[in-house]
Amino acid sequence: MAQSSSSGQVVVVDDDSSFCSAIGRVLESAGYDVDTYGSARDFLDGWERSGPACVLLDLRLPDLDGIELQRRLRDAHGALATIFLTGYGSIPETVEAMRSGAFDFLEKPVPRAKLLSAIDSAMAGLVALEQERQRLADLQRRYEMLTPREREVLHLVVRGLLNKQIGAELGIATKTVKVHRGRMMSKMAAERLPHLMAMASELGLVGLRGDDSIAVH
Repeated sequence: MAQSSSSGQVVVVDDDSSFCSAIGRVLESAGYDVDTYGSARDFLDGWERSGPACVLLDLRLPDLDGIELQRRLRDAHGALATIFLTGYGSIPETVEAMRSGAFDFLEKPVPRAKLLSAIDSAMAGLVALEQERQRLADLQRRYEMLTPREREVLHLVVRGLLNKQIGAELGIATKTVKVHRGRMMSKMAAERLPHLMAMASELGLVGLRGDDSIAVH
């Protein structure tokens, strides 16, 4: 395994040891941390994920079909980029690999530039996906910081009610609504109403009425 400061982790699963060694040197020189495994079982038993990862899979492995391994990885690890590298690919196999969620399908021998370009693109997608996940988690955290009353005000604001109408709905004074609304907007880090509406849409709040449950995942 490389011990450099890397752009991410690349795992090679291929029963050709000379191929693993050669591709490992190429990837390490490009700044990636690299793990290599000779079989699907060795990989499943020994791999520990640490951040964004791209898995280079041989299509035909001795103990488990590469496409089946890719499906297991997708179900177990979620955001993970898989690129198939094979010398035996057919059109039906390529179609099946892409349907199962593979990022790319490359035939051996693959030019160095083409391989690195595919991995770089896969990694960039994973980083963007992780950033989006963190952004949504932060949005959910801010929503959970709201008091019950502030949440009520938020729900009514996104329904289009004015402060006076919200006050009548909740049985509180308009000036009290303004206080709760101001605190809610501050906690949500929403500068203006359109920004708040976009947040509410991402949280699944738009269209809810009254005490409807919140569809947040």
